[in-house]
Amino acid sequence: MEKTRVVFVDPEAKVNSSHYCNIVLEKGLLPDIRAICRHYRWRLQQDGAPAHTARTTMDYLKKENINFIEPHMWPPNSPVINPVDYAILGALQQRV
Repeated sequence: MEKTRVVFVDPEAKVNSSHYCNIVLEKGLLPDIRAICRHYRWRLQQDGAPAHTARTTMDYLKKENINFIEPHMWPPNSPVINPVDYAILGALQQRV
């Protein structure tokens, strides 16, 4: 299984919807996802961060024809559909 590159965010950056769409998605993740998935169907997984749930982000995803789960469909704090966050949290807890 292939992975995208890690997108680092400048510590001084304000990650609002514009920054998320233009920098994190458009210049970071989406080129890798599209190259990896090519003609396969895929769905973007996000969480409840304000930049992810903003109306302008939803509009951007729809305009770019990106399949994603609408924010109101996410169950809160689900390790089943957000395993990466929980794996990282588990690793950090073990180190502490």
